[in-house]
Amino acid sequence: MDARFLGITQLVETPSVAVVVDVMRAFTVAAWAFAQGAEKIVLAESLDEALALKARHPDWVALKDGPAAPGFDAVNSPGLLRSLDLGGRTVVQKTTAGTVGALAVKEASLVMCAGFVVAEATARLLRTRDCDGVTFVVTGEDGRADEDLACAQYIARRATEAVTDAAEFLRRAGESRAAFELAEGVREGVHPDDVALCLELDRFPFAMVATLEDSLMVLRPSAVPSLTDEASI
Repeated sequence: MDARFLGITQLVETPSVAVVVDVMRAFTVAAWAFAQGAEKIVLAESLDEALALKARHPDWVALKDGPAAPGFDAVNSPGLLRSLDLGGRTVVQKTTAGTVGALAVKEASLVMCAGFVVAEATARLLRTRDCDGVTFVVTGEDGRADEDLACAQYIARRATEAVTDAAEFLRRAGESRAAFELAEGVREGVHPDDVALCLELDRFPFAMVATLEDSLMVLRPSAVPSLTDEASI
């Protein structure tokens, strides 16, 4: 598998297959939302679009980066989100980097959103789709966020190797600028457990696939074959 690792601004053409990585915290939050029962997540272009969608669909759950704000139901924190019952709900998510990265590749034939919590399922889906080339979108810090790059490199390796030690990749993520800022309270809308939750390897058994539905970019959980099933493919 030919893997490329690009920041959002480096995307000069639409890739065929894209894995958009935002470890801290957009796609860790998305995975937790599905674990809490959410049916789908609409990735909003802007805060105004998120609020407009919420206004049209009052039962939807709108969340954003940073502190709580009028019109929004939640913030982009896995530690805070894990206490919400989202059974059957639609979530509208707008973040600084993750949602921007996914929307930047919305025309790709396959778009997956990922973090460490769904790393194995993401790699397994890449294997079952037999992808020759994959563009990993490193969303944070203009493509320089080491937590996102480390996760992308780990998934790329897991997609091609039977055994991969995650320790070094997780260490890099844990020592990243984002991890420091979350731990030290530099960012707002943070729970003390956020960094640890973002570094939980393979917490969830599903991948997350985004597709265009009626002009909206919609993220849904995707079941993947078990290791036994995969071996028989």
